[in-house]
Amino acid sequence: MARTKSKAPPALTHIDAAGRPGMVDVSAKETTARVASAECRVRFPADVAAQLHANGLKSAKGGIVDTAIIAGTMAVKRTHELIPFCHPLPIDGIAIAVHWHGERELRIECTVKTTHRTGVEMEALTGATVAALTVYDMCKALSHAIVLGPAKLVGKRGGKRDVGSTAGGAR
Repeated sequence: MARTKSKAPPALTHIDAAGRPGMVDVSAKETTARVASAECRVRFPADVAAQLHANGLKSAKGGIVDTAIIAGTMAVKRTHELIPFCHPLPIDGIAIAVHWHGERELRIECTVKTTHRTGVEMEALTGATVAALTVYDMCKALSHAIVLGPAKLVGKRGGKRDVGSTAGGAR
């Protein structure tokens, strides 16, 4: 019977042997082009969704989609200030798309590009979720029954392995 080489189980990268948290040392990694896409959904009660469809996603605070895109972009650039062990990265591109998914749900996708030693998954997730939080903030006067999520990584390329799809494409 042939023996197969077993792969070591995944391990947490931000915890050392003593169980203490820390930033991952990426100095020995190769600099490569990297891209990641993440999404977050915003689900509205039926009456709120109908009102938003009728007024073209505008609120008393302004254009909801435009404001969400600006907020998500700002969040991507500040991810390292929000998530303790994220590296500050040069961001080469950010694209945020907001589309209706059915009658009652917005799908917000954030795609981020960099050329660096570490990926941009956290930046993409931060951009998508902050954009979704901005939509909530701008619409909460209509209802507090708005639901955010799920938020998830859609795909990434570059680094050790590729995951899913990064079809959104950063500018």
